[in-house]
Amino acid sequence: TASSLYVVWGCSVIKLSTSLSFAENNIAPKVGMITVFFNVIRTEKLLGLWKGVSPSFMRCIPGVGIYFSTFYSLKQHFFQDRSPNAGEAVLLGAGARCVAGVAMLPITVIKTRFESGQYNYISVAGALRSMCQNEGPRALYSGLTATLLRDAPFSGIYVMFYSQAKKALPQGDSSSFVPLVNFGCGVVAGILASLATQPADVIKTHMQVSPALYPKTSDAVRHVYTKHGLSGFFRGAVPRSLRRTLMAAMAWTVYEQLMARMGLKS
Repeated sequence: TASSLYVVWGCSVIKLSTSLSFAENNIAPKVGMITVFFNVIRTEKLLGLWKGVSPSFMRCIPGVGIYFSTFYSLKQHFFQDRSPNAGEAVLLGAGARCVAGVAMLPITVIKTRFESGQYNYISVAGALRSMCQNEGPRALYSGLTATLLRDAPFSGIYVMFYSQAKKALPQGDSSSFVPLVNFGCGVVAGILASLATQPADVIKTHMQVSPALYPKTSDAVRHVYTKHGLSGFFRGAVPRSLRRTLMAAMAWTVYEQLMARMGLKS
């Protein structure tokens, strides 16, 4: 999970830069992913693509642990004797993500601000101290509603498509093909879930980077729609889909393999 995060991290910075591009201007020219990519390299060098990777390691690694442990506990408690149907899979994934999302939200806010380039934070500890002193502890949970509206549906939709895709595809007798099948199902599920939750991600990003300008979810929604129209809610969709799809597919493939090695039902 840590290595996959490092490999695909550049997509996150590009996604956030695209989502925020020209957010404070009255004119909203179309800025593509390739343009943003070269702008980041030109202004911040190649390492600029890995801004915020440190807080993301701090968020992703324990966050994945919290998510999958909660997911497994909920599944064992409610679905020990049978597999969840499509609707139940949505609730199962969303519930696990809510627990992990709330627990890791302060680090998520810091990660988003690191990526934006609008704050001169030197370290995660320095960012925490600065936010608590200047904005109060409440700033650590800015964008909570938008984050849950993005992450809970993403995880729920992902688990639903992932489980349904696994049922539809033949698993085969050879164990060597199982990881490939799991990864393929994860890619399909990730793309669909990413597109469905992209508007919430754009709103969340605006609220966490500029909480003073967008204290409420409705404020961010109004701003994005007024400045950019409906297309504004899908800015950064391509790099986000690439990043989230690959990370989720890798994480679930590793999870399935670990559960199989330990003799546990995933």
